[in-house]
Amino acid sequence: MKKVLLLVVVLAAAGGVAWWFWKREKASAPQYRTAMVQRGDVLVAVTATGTIQPLGQVQVGTQVSGTIESLGADWNSAVTTKTVLAQIDPAPLQARADQDRANLARAEADVERVQAALTQAENDLKRAQELAAQKLIPPSEYDAAVATRDSQVAQMKVARAGVEQSRATLRVSELNLKYTTIYSPIDGIVISRNVDVGQTVAASLSAPTLFVIAENLKSIQVQASVAEADIGRIFAGQDAMFTVDAYRERRFRAKVVQVRLQPTTVQNVVTYTVILGAENKDEKLLPGMTANVTFEVETAKDVLKVPNAALRFVPADAPPAAEAAGGRRREAKGRVWVKGPAGPVAVEIETGVTDGSFTAVKKGELTDGQEVITGLAGDAKDPAMSNPFAPTRGMGRGR
Repeated sequence: MKKVLLLVVVLAAAGGVAWWFWKREKASAPQYRTAMVQRGDVLVAVTATGTIQPLGQVQVGTQVSGTIESLGADWNSAVTTKTVLAQIDPAPLQARADQDRANLARAEADVERVQAALTQAENDLKRAQELAAQKLIPPSEYDAAVATRDSQVAQMKVARAGVEQSRATLRVSELNLKYTTIYSPIDGIVISRNVDVGQTVAASLSAPTLFVIAENLKSIQVQASVAEADIGRIFAGQDAMFTVDAYRERRFRAKVVQVRLQPTTVQNVVTYTVILGAENKDEKLLPGMTANVTFEVETAKDVLKVPNAALRFVPADAPPAAEAAGGRRREAKGRVWVKGPAGPVAVEIETGVTDGSFTAVKKGELTDGQEVITGLAGDAKDPAMSNPFAPTRGMGRGR
């Protein structure tokens, strides 16, 4: 009986030791983070910020000075080329035009006076010629008649020039009078009004801006600043998308219209201006909005894609030569790791484009929905079951 009892005790002790070691090994086994292989699109993109602008806008000024008598448009008014934007008080310019019209009439009357004198001088010269031929007058009288006729001819030229000068002055006055009524130069919408009724505007070398009119806002453009490191991948006709803070959930489509060659340098940072065109049929996009632009450099559609973290992870006991290169390679050999009965198992793949978070898989033994290891979850050992004096075992490494 004692032998049986002793045997039971020995077996129990052996089982306890075995259980302790099993528990210890299980607790010290590495725990991994995993992610799922997905099927979808991988977009290689360049990002930039820009400003929404009308396709065209005109600053409307004034060519004459005066007081604003009335306004025919306000902020956000839809206008055409027949719309009167503003009326400047025409009274001073009307008075100037009337004065110039009177000066023209006087100049025309002066021509008539000189014409009468010229006619008289020509008749006197004709009689002097007849008398001189009969030697009835001295040559001096004949010469005086000729001089008088020539003087009147010159006076006629001066009078006619005066008429032309007065007529030109009147045209200027009438044109300035016409300029007191300011029409919209284009069809569009008023996005800025800088004057009020009663305000005096002065036309000088720099004409004041009274209104700013934008063309139809159903089509807009985005002026984006692209860093010099990325400008080589941007070209006319390229697809792009952008968002604005006012409609964060909405993506607007655009297309590159122009890549301007003039660089802009601010604090040693060189950028280039890229113009994009976009539709704005519902007119949600307003001038001046900040656009967050994404240029579509390359897209791999409907492909298997793995997280880039899976390409960077390598178990601790894997040979250095087996490490797979991550990063932004267009096409390269890679390796990911999946869970196996005895630990991580390597899967060789051929990688394609990457968007910085996911990489397209061109070839490899991976399937949609399969889990790949992306890193270590941490040591899950039970402190009560571990030996605090045992050396720490290497768990894995990432790159």
